[in-house]
This record gives sequence, structure tokens and C-alpha cells, in this order.
Amino acid sequence: MSQAIQKTLRDSAAMRWTALLLLALAMFCSYIFMDILSPIKDLMQETRNWDSSAFGTMQGAEVFLNVFVFFLIFAGIILDKMGVRFTAVLSGAVMLVGALIKWYAVSDAFTGSGLETWFTNNLNYIPGFDELGVSPFYEGMPASAKVAACGFMIFGCGCEMAGITVSRGIVKWFKGREMALAMGSEMALARLGVATCMIFSPFFAKLGGEVSVSRSVAFGVVLLCIALIMFVVYFFMDKKLDAQTGEAEEKDDPFKISDLGKILTDSGFWIVALLCVLYYSAIFPFQKYAVNMLQCNLTLTEPASDSFWASPSVTIVQYVIMLLVAAAGFASNFQKKAGPKYGLLAVSIIALITYCYMGYMRQSAESIFAVFPLLAVLITPILGSYVDHKGKAASMLVLGSLLLIACHLTFAFVLPMFKGSAVGGIVIAYITILVLGSSFSLVPASLWPSVPKLVDAKVIGSAYALIFWIQNIGLWLFPLLIGKVLDKTNPGVTDPTQFDYTAPLVMLASLGVAALILGLVLKVVDKKRGLGLEEPNIKE
Repeated sequence: MSQAIQKTLRDSAAMRWTALLLLALAMFCSYIFMDILSPIKDLMQETRNWDSSAFGTMQGAEVFLNVFVFFLIFAGIILDKMGVRFTAVLSGAVMLVGALIKWYAVSDAFTGSGLETWFTNNLNYIPGFDELGVSPFYEGMPASAKVAACGFMIFGCGCEMAGITVSRGIVKWFKGREMALAMGSEMALARLGVATCMIFSPFFAKLGGEVSVSRSVAFGVVLLCIALIMFVVYFFMDKKLDAQTGEAEEKDDPFKISDLGKILTDSGFWIVALLCVLYYSAIFPFQKYAVNMLQCNLTLTEPASDSFWASPSVTIVQYVIMLLVAAAGFASNFQKKAGPKYGLLAVSIIALITYCYMGYMRQSAESIFAVFPLLAVLITPILGSYVDHKGKAASMLVLGSLLLIACHLTFAFVLPMFKGSAVGGIVIAYITILVLGSSFSLVPASLWPSVPKLVDAKVIGSAYALIFWIQNIGLWLFPLLIGKVLDKTNPGVTDPTQFDYTAPLVMLASLGVAALILGLVLKVVDKKRGLGLEEPNIKE
């Protein structure tokens, strides 16, 4: 029996990490599409007449069906009953359908169509939702934003389903092994999608000297086709694993609705879930406005049109350097000898400095914010490995909250003080963005691997689904709130690069304060109940 177990795919490090790579690449593509319009918010206002309220309402629509139609709960049930591989392929297909609708909404083909007329005249009032103040549309919202919101809702269903599926897949392949390292590594690679989006979305929108926001969305659609292919390949790997181990997670231990009660009555689960919603609500909605926030707080001068720094080729060069930063930094974590380890680390740091210099020379807010995930790629595997071998997951969440508060307050009060300083403002922005990205890496390395310690194995999918559902409430609410707060605190401002972001940033910092308090409470609960959140995942 022991010999048979040794021959399974799961016991092969190469196969385990190949499965992880397939899942991570799919999420990498989904992360790109998730924020595909974020770095071109100013272009959406100029070309599609989307003000901050329309932009924020559309961005918040991504999770509308997950929250108010409880799709994420159904996704968790589907995952527990049908298994990882079926749900992975389904989520990829759903994401692609939603992306195609969003692409059509911002394309020139939509402008002047009968569908545009219909959406202009309809969906301005939705009974029930309007009374509750949670409608995904409002009177006067541009028709293109409404249709884009519809597509984004469908994409959001698939994206969040993919998120819980990937988490469950990693648990399946890595439980009892380097699970926190695997989860941290998956998120590190996936978050490179944020940087890729920030660099290439404006690149495609402005390609050829003619602005077309639909080209950016089309780029994201192509990547989601690749994501679906990754999930299909994973399907066959997972099927072979089950054939080897005799596992049939969807049949052996069927899901019961009553099992949800075990999750919902657990105080530890609720603290982790609330931590998640507070922390992610201070990050993901911010990403959607970060480029515009930098445009409003930095003094940027476009380089001469005939210079290298204004050419399309500089985008490719900068992206290659970014990949070098990520690859060398990530690989350094897996070197056992000091020479290769510190050599790769030095390459990563030099490449990071080169990238930042190029971002400064390009005078581009998009490329400046693209450094957001780079430090996270370097340290997330370190943190994941630390949690695997040393523990301290709850303490990391407290540290992440402190860094979150400091970064948002720096953006709110310190960065505006350097407006007019071409170098000083960009240096402050780079440092703060890198620290914020590193704080974000504390969550996947510490929070997600803690969930299996709180719930039974057979309802892990449903537990992740409930956490994601609670998280999605914040991801729906805060993009919308930021947009409305911007419009309210900037009356009469029509230039999209002249907004005052102080109020939204203070709001996001307050979420960090609440997360800090809950993190401290979680440490107390963990100590009293012996949940093991501060203990290592790998027992030596």
C-alpha cells in the first residue's frame, strides 16, 4: 500500500507544483481582467462619459450576484458536490462569457446600437433593490456602463468560483505538505496579473496613437481563453490523481445543508471571515482607483513623443524587467546554498531599481503602481514557508493590518505634500506601494491556510465560499462608496486628474484599524480555544 501511495501524482513534487502552476496561471489571467479598466479610468471618462459614480458602480457590480443572489454559496455547494476539476472548468467558462459581454459594452459596435437605446431608457429603477440602496444601476448611468456591469457580474461569478476552487485544489494537493507556501506562491504569481494589467491595459488602449478602450478589454478576453485552457489541463491531472488514490470527494461524503450550521456557529470562523472582508476591502477597491489617485497626487510630465520613453517598445522592455524581478526574487526562496540564493536576490533588487527608474522616466502613474505586487512575489513564499514551519499566522495578520493603516494614511496626507516635487513624490509613492503590496502578501500566507484548522474537511469548500461571500459584500460596497465619496468631495471637478482622494483614503485606513482590532481578538481566541493558528502547518 505504501508503495502505491508513493507513486501518486500528489507525492511527486514536480506534479504537485505543476498542478499549482496551472491553477495560478488561470488566476493570473483572471486578475488581469478583474482590473482591466482600472488604469484607464481617465480614458473611460473622456471616451465613454463615465464619471466616478458610474465607474465605481460598474466596478462594484463584479460581485453583485455573488452577494445578493448568493451565487457564491451555490458555488461552494457545487464545489463540495461536484469536486475541484468540474468546478474549475465551469468557472473558466463563466468568466469568459462575462468578459465577452463587457468587451461588447465598451466597443464601438455598442455605441449607437438599439441595445444602447434600450439600456439608456431602462433599468433606471429596480424594485426592491433601489429601496434598499443596493441597485447595480441608477438613473443617468451610461448605457455602456450598465451593460459592462452586467458582463462584470457574470465574470465575477466565475472569478470568485475559481477563487474558492483554487483554494480547495491547493488543499487537496498540498495538505500535510507545504500548503502555506503553495497558497502564498499561487497568490504571488496571480498578483503579477495586477502589474501586467497596469502596464498593458493603457498600452493597448493607446496603441497606434488612437485611443480605444475596447482593445484593452479584448486583451483580457484573450487571456481568459488561456485561463480556460489551463483549467481543462488541470481537469485531466486531477482526474488521474483521483484514479490513483481512489478519492471521489463528491460522492464519498456528500454535502448537507445542515453542515453550514457548524461553520456559522464557530466564532473563530467569523473572526477570520470579518478579517478577510476588512482587509480585502481596503486593497481590491483601492486598486481600481490607485492609478487615478497617483495621477491626482503626483506631478507627471509626459516625455517627448519622439523619445524612447514615449515609445511602445519601452512598455515591453519594462515588463520583461518586471518579470525578471519576480522570477529571480521568487526563485531565490528555493535555493539551499547561500551563493545562488543571494545572487538571485541581488539580481531581483537590481532589476527592481531599474524598473522603478524606468517608471520615473516614463512619468506614468500606471507603471509606477505596477510595482504593487513585486515585493509580495519575493516575500510571500518566505512568509508561507515560515507559517508552514514556524507558525505565527495570527501575528502576521496583525502586522499586515498595521502596514495597511500606515500606507493608506501616507497616501492621504504625506504624498500630497510632495506634489510639485518630481522626484520626491514618486519616491514616496514607490516605497508606499511596495510596502502595501508586501502587507497584502501576509493574508494568503497566513489567513487562507488557517481555514482548514477551523472546519471539517468535507465542508472546506463551503467554508471558503462563505468567507468569499462575506468578503464580496465589501468588494461590492467599497468601489461604489469610493466613487460616490469622490464625487461628493470634489463638486464641479471635471478634470479626472484633479480629484482630492483624502476622504476615500481615510475611509480605507479605518478598515485597517478595524482589522487590527479583530486580529488582536483572534490571537486571544486562538490562545483560549487552542485553534492552532500560531502553530506550524508541518509538524516536525
